Amino acid sequence: MQRVILIVMFGLLASNASANMAESKVCQKCHPVIYDEFYDSSHRKSSIYTDPIHKAVWDKHPLKEEEKYSCAKCHTPADLELLEKLEAGESALPQRNNAQLEEGVSCVSCHTIERIEEHAKANKNIFTDKEKVLYSAREGKEGEDDVSFSRNSSFFGMVTEKSGSPYHKIDFSNSDYYDGKMCMGCHSHKENAHKFAVCKTDAKHDPSDEKNCISCHMPLVKGAMNTVHESASHRYHGFTGVADKPKMLAQYVKLDLSRDETGFVLTVKNEANHPLFLHPLRLAELQVSVKREGKEIDLEPVSFARVIGKDGKATMPWIADSIVKDTQIQAKESRAVTFTYLLKDADVVEAKMGFYRVSPKAANGLGLTDKRLSSFTLLKKERFEIKK
Repeated sequence: MQRVILIVMFGLLASNASANMAESKVCQKCHPVIYDEFYDSSHRKSSIYTDPIHKAVWDKHPLKEEEKYSCAKCHTPADLELLEKLEAGESALPQRNNAQLEEGVSCVSCHTIERIEEHAKANKNIFTDKEKVLYSAREGKEGEDDVSFSRNSSFFGMVTEKSGSPYHKIDFSNSDYYDGKMCMGCHSHKENAHKFAVCKTDAKHDPSDEKNCISCHMPLVKGAMNTVHESASHRYHGFTGVADKPKMLAQYVKLDLSRDETGFVLTVKNEANHPLFLHPLRLAELQVSVKREGKEIDLEPVSFARVIGKDGKATMPWIADSIVKDTQIQAKESRAVTFTYLLKDADVVEAKMGFYRVSPKAANGLGLTDKRLSSFTLLKKERFEIKK
């Protein structure tokens, strides 16, 4: 049975020009836990058919009428037919096919990025032309670049140690998969026709700080990485963020309170090496309440946002040529927020830091009716008891 499965799996890969064209479903056999995480992730659900926010923006994009889906290289790199049409200058709109529905940013889309080519408008992923070679990262194997499947027996065959994969080779030597640079082909920046960066990660890397895209957004979680090797943990492939397990990122947000003569100050510290929220549709919010003698008083919430637009007014990304307002909490910043509300001993202050995936105002303008997309999502909560 194992031989039959092996032949079928190699057939699926060999039927294409390279591993770049293999469907993610192929990976499920050896990586069932990781595949389940990927399947529910924003990477898999990145097309206009699976991401309602992306669809709402694309439906208003002027290139839709010209039938030029300009988002393909990052939103659906698995749709090679679409990319080929765009490259040839032909009419190209996303079709309701398997690549759009089931792949999006597929497993091999990420694991075949050989290097990142940097450009002013947007960076570009350069994919390997090596057949059945996938890049990965693993501690202790940084120097190995051509790992094939092997099976070694010891203790008279009683203990068998396997390495590599029976379906593809593995290259562990690409440093971009250790420091997170392989994410920067799509997640670095994007300029519009006005040479204005509508979004920009602008990460501040401190050599003494080990945080990067991988360590924060793909933290180690319990469970074997595959069925070939025994392992207690693996890198989470659901990709933590606003759409998936945001509370896993709460450790990078700190809340503190201090009193003064006019009220109190809540300090929000962003320990991430990039602004707290990057997308211009996001809206962060600090909600504060005071419990006193059995009553709860809600104070005016404080919002943090990066609004882009033109002539001082918010616009769609392709029209924007400037930042209208930027109150977003920056990388490594501690933002002090003052509340002119005098506290008393025995008061309890509850602070909630959270966000809206799409600000309610923007959601209304985009026609997004799913309230889950424009409702408040809690990121971090702290309770402060006021004592003498």
